[in-house]
Amino acid sequence: MSSASRYTYLGPAGTFTEAALRTLPESATRELTPMVSVPAALDAVRKGEAGGALVPIENSVEGGITATLDQLAFGEPLMIYREVLLPIAFALLVRPGTQLSDVKTVTGHQAAQAQVRNWLAENLPDAQWESALSNADGARLVQEGAYDGAFAGEFAAPLYGLEPLATDIRDAQNATTRFVLVGRPARLASPTGADKTSAVFWLRDDHPGALLELLQEFAIRGVNLSRIESRPTGEGLGRYCFSVDAEGHLTDRRVGEALMGLRRRCLNVRFLGSYPRADEVSVRVTRGTTDTEFTEAADWLNRTLDGRG
Repeated sequence: MSSASRYTYLGPAGTFTEAALRTLPESATRELTPMVSVPAALDAVRKGEAGGALVPIENSVEGGITATLDQLAFGEPLMIYREVLLPIAFALLVRPGTQLSDVKTVTGHQAAQAQVRNWLAENLPDAQWESALSNADGARLVQEGAYDGAFAGEFAAPLYGLEPLATDIRDAQNATTRFVLVGRPARLASPTGADKTSAVFWLRDDHPGALLELLQEFAIRGVNLSRIESRPTGEGLGRYCFSVDAEGHLTDRRVGEALMGLRRRCLNVRFLGSYPRADEVSVRVTRGTTDTEFTEAADWLNRTLDGRG
C-alpha cells in the first residue's frame, strides 16, 4: 500500500483520535497507523511516509491543543484539509476486580484532566494524577500495572483487557474535541459555502493597538473569527504569534483580501488551509462583503480611473 493510502493518528489504538478518524468515509480504504505523539504523526506526513494525519487541535473545555498548534505554526509547512467534531465522554478503566476504593493513582492525556476534574474531586479526591501521552496510552499503563485507573473512551477497555468502573464521565455535558486532517500543501478544493480558513500570523513589532490593527483586517471585510489564540515564539517573553480560524474560504474575496492585508502588515503569515466546516453551517455574509460587491467596487474604480465613473 502506498504512503498516500496511509493515515497516521495520535495513538496507540483506542484513542478518541482513532474514533474520530474512523468517522471519515475514506478511513475504510486507508491503512491507519497509530503514532506515539502529535509531532510523530505529522512528521510521517512531512517525510512522505503517510498521506495524512488526524490530530486533535482544540477542545471545548480547555481550548487549543498546544502540541498541534505549535507543530502547524513552526514545523515544515502542512495544510488542513478537513475537520472532525467528536463529543467526548470518559470511562474510568481499571483491571478486572478493582473497586473504586482501590484506585489511588489515575492517568490520562493532559487535556482529559480538565474534563474530569470535578468528577475526580467528588469521587476520588485523594487519587494522584499523572499525565500520559494519550488516553489509550494511559489504558496501556493501567494494563501493565503502573496505575490503578485510566480515563479513556469506554471503547478502549477490551483492547487492553480492562473494565469500565464508571462511564459517561464529563464535567461539561457538551464537551467536544475538534480534530483536523493534515496533509502536505496542495491546490485548494473548491469552496462549499460552509468553510473555515486557518492561519498563523506574527506581529512585525509590538506597540499599543498592534493586534487590534491586524484584527481589523478581518472586521472591516466582515470576516468572523471563530478562534484566536496566542502562542509564544520561543524568542523571549512577550513575543507571540497568533493562530486563527476565520469563517469562509480563501477564494472568497473578503477572506483573501483580509489575509493579503495581514501579509502586508505582518512579519510573517502562514496559511494553514481552507476546508469544509464539520458542522456544515453556512457562513453568513454581511451586506457589502459579497464577492459580487467586491467585483462591482473594483469595476467602479476602473471606470473612475478611465474617466467613466
